[in-house]
Amino acid sequence: MNLAQALEHANALAFPGFLMDDGALTDERRKNEEAITALLDAWWSAPAGQEPFSFGIIQNLADQNRIICDKYGASRLRDTNGSNLARKLSDEDLIRSVATMQHRSMDEVAATAGPMVQDLGIAYTEAPVSGTIMGIDIETTDRYPDRGYIINLGMEFMDLTPKAKPHDGHTAYFGIPAQYEQEGVPLSDIHQITWSDLKGKRPFREAKREQEALLTAFKAFPIMAHNAAFEDSWLCMHLNGYAEARKSGQIVIIDSRDICRRCDPEYKTLPHDSRPAALESWAKRRGVLGADEAERHLGLDDVDLMFKTVQAEFKERNMFL
Repeated sequence: MNLAQALEHANALAFPGFLMDDGALTDERRKNEEAITALLDAWWSAPAGQEPFSFGIIQNLADQNRIICDKYGASRLRDTNGSNLARKLSDEDLIRSVATMQHRSMDEVAATAGPMVQDLGIAYTEAPVSGTIMGIDIETTDRYPDRGYIINLGMEFMDLTPKAKPHDGHTAYFGIPAQYEQEGVPLSDIHQITWSDLKGKRPFREAKREQEALLTAFKAFPIMAHNAAFEDSWLCMHLNGYAEARKSGQIVIIDSRDICRRCDPEYKTLPHDSRPAALESWAKRRGVLGADEAERHLGLDDVDLMFKTVQAEFKERNMFL
């Protein structure tokens, strides 16, 4: 689907509630997601301030697509491959995150990192880190942000010092369509969130006051997440104004998984199938989790675990002032 076709599809009057049979639902979902892919490519590749359409067009189409996915059945979508989830942050994002924590210029960090940032691990330990960062973690009903809902968000802050403790933690739950009271919350086997946690809660896309507060905080502090491309993709699609602020450089996002992969020498020696960059595995290597303990997989708990593990890694590599 080219850009003109994607815009035509996104701007067409849609009545997803009238689609009933599997074939029609599947075809409409395919068209929606192809259009979203084309629109994302065009929007991100355009110079900042010169985008050919507003990001809201993409968000609105994703909102329509969620209705289609709800009608088709969330459990049946688990085995289908989506495409609108970034697999990793860009090299520029990774360089910016190091530069921000070290209060250096991006050019200086890039010079050390080299082409394809193959030496970014050296840049991580080339200068000390300091400042305050905001950690976030979200729980969702699907892997792909144009199919599911944000149902839990945890956040807290921590100073980049060897003895700092995470502080000002906050967690919030957000609602989903009423059909899931009977069907069950999708992916509850992972995050253990049930309907009783979400009953009566406002959906994230409708939580305007919370969205405004989050966007303000994200602009004020660098944000860190484990596998940050996941949170970044979801926030772009669900949080109004986030994509625009990211593109203009007002929001800096740091991937703690990248810190693990580049700073922890044990990562490269462990078998791939042991998932050595997974937060739980990394936390156990740094002594933050005991051998018989497990990651909670819930927003605030995971942020707290991430912060303590990153702090332990930074201490191990003498990266603090």
